[in-house]
Amino acid sequence: MARRPTPPGTPERSGPAHLADLVRNAIPPMHPAGLPFVAAPLAVAVLGRRRPWLRRGGLVAALAGATFFRHPHRVPPNRPGVVVAPADGEVALVDTAAPPAELGLGDSPLPRVSIFLSVLDVHVQRTPVSGVVRDVQYRRGRFKSADLPEASDANERSSMLLETGGGQQVVVVQIAGLLARRIVCDAAPGDQVTIGDTYGLIRFGSRVDTYFPAGTQLLVNVGQRTIGGETVLAVLPSADT
Repeated sequence: MARRPTPPGTPERSGPAHLADLVRNAIPPMHPAGLPFVAAPLAVAVLGRRRPWLRRGGLVAALAGATFFRHPHRVPPNRPGVVVAPADGEVALVDTAAPPAELGLGDSPLPRVSIFLSVLDVHVQRTPVSGVVRDVQYRRGRFKSADLPEASDANERSSMLLETGGGQQVVVVQIAGLLARRIVCDAAPGDQVTIGDTYGLIRFGSRVDTYFPAGTQLLVNVGQRTIGGETVLAVLPSADT
């Protein structure tokens, strides 16, 4: 990860303080949802310090938890009309499909991009556009493997409808997977969000679908890797192209 530039006028730090800055820039922070998954194994490691196997197991589990819940800094593009990836992962589908029925948007197919997140990917979700949250709906379902096409309809999910300043509607859907049993969505209707903001989390292994207005220009292909909050998925039809 590249070191973040020092703002103009900021005095140079040296010694331990400079080393601490380098560590902070190299190691991403952790999402608060991961605290129990790190604190519990660390407690086991401390309590079992006289048993090497228990101490090592606790430390390894704590490291794995911190890695899974990492929350790296991202810088979204400032180009008007773009839609960024809501998640890190691999593009599994680029097609058209009806948006989630619970949002009441009708059954006309819309352009869709599905991103599959493996257990090794960053699992926080980020808002793909700036705008207002118009609706959030949670629907229970099954826990099929998230890389299957039918997972969009069959699996447990949380759907969020966003409206941009230009009146365009974008839908982003967090979908549980084979191992995922917990979807966290911190957004609520009426919230004002900015492109790239973190709004949720899925654990462990999942999928995120984005639905776009008709006429949107999609810019990604199946198999492409995405970086949440930074990779441009599409350009909305009202944007100046």
